[in-house]
Amino acid sequence: MGQRIVVIGAGTAGARLGLRLAGSDADVTLVGAEPHAPYNRVLLADVLAGRYPAEVTELPDPGPVLQDRVVRIDRAAREVHLADAGPLPYDSLVLATGSNPVLPALRGLAQGLPENVHAFRTMDDCLALDGAVREGARAVVIGGGLLGVLCAQPPAEGGAQVVLAQEGVPLMERQLDAEAAELVREHLKLRGVEVHTECRVREVRTRGGRAVGVALADGYALDADLIVLACGVRPSTQLAREAGLDVRSGIVVDDELRTSDPAIHAIGDCAEHRGRTYGLATPALEQADALADFLQQKDSTYEGTRSLTRLTLSDAGQLPLDLATFGDPSIREGDDVIRLTDATRRTYRKVVVRDDRLVGGVLLGELGAVGALADAWDAAEPLPQDASLHHLLTHDGGF
Repeated sequence: MGQRIVVIGAGTAGARLGLRLAGSDADVTLVGAEPHAPYNRVLLADVLAGRYPAEVTELPDPGPVLQDRVVRIDRAAREVHLADAGPLPYDSLVLATGSNPVLPALRGLAQGLPENVHAFRTMDDCLALDGAVREGARAVVIGGGLLGVLCAQPPAEGGAQVVLAQEGVPLMERQLDAEAAELVREHLKLRGVEVHTECRVREVRTRGGRAVGVALADGYALDADLIVLACGVRPSTQLAREAGLDVRSGIVVDDELRTSDPAIHAIGDCAEHRGRTYGLATPALEQADALADFLQQKDSTYEGTRSLTRLTLSDAGQLPLDLATFGDPSIREGDDVIRLTDATRRTYRKVVVRDDRLVGGVLLGELGAVGALADAWDAAEPLPQDASLHHLLTHDGGF
């Protein structure tokens, strides 16, 4: 019998690891707290919008998943203690606990979420919100990051009156610059979403256990039949902290994805590698693949992921908006930058070159050049001397 491997978490990272280890001689046990087969969270917004049925989100079968909640890790005994079943012994333990939604510290939420206030992280969240959306309902989405933008469109397409409240100025400020964010704002407006930036929510008003609206810091109030909390996510690290592992913003791992306890590894959203947590699917998959090789005594290390974010903000009707971002699109002194904007076609393209290397870019509305751009960025090598910045943004990448 091979080594006993316990994987806590059956999301993208955990399920991929289970799948990769399925043909090995290891005794692998996946533990998942959700009452669903492993699924792809990236597609939940499309499920909410009615573009896909929930079954489409299912991940490749990693084998049996023990549906239970882990309450603690006993590192000395090398056991995982569960809420319902008995202890699970392990030789190697993998934390793939993902991330949790950030719940803002607002008056009205101190005693938990009222029944018509929804976070948006799990399949159950998605199904509950889908059941709450109806034509004419007044919905307030709190948060203007990627999650808020994705959550705002489906209720509007379902006939709800949607207001998105964002404390900062630009939408999707982690991915976009001001010009691109303005195009996204215009896109939401065309989809029927009313956007308020520089708008801090200070209270969720409740009556009889239900939310009835939100109060803003400037004294203005918005009535609401339902509220969506889209304030981002943070790595799920509680189990690791309680077990005494090294935790910063995430669970600290080395290039072999080991935590401060060499018998315990961490992958996916919960892991912090070289000072960075990703919160994206591609790094989670690459970490799972690298760890699967390492656990099978193959020569394998993980040195980080250079990932591109690509999505369609809406593909219903005649108003799609394709988006791709990569690297660091912020501008420093001495950078070479080119922007191409077409307000009529609602397209925006920008690349940043630093020390003759492509370091970042944003494309909205026209992604014909994204493949060549991504290749040039991923190579991290000096650009050919005959490659102009304008050519970088042509449909064939200009090489």
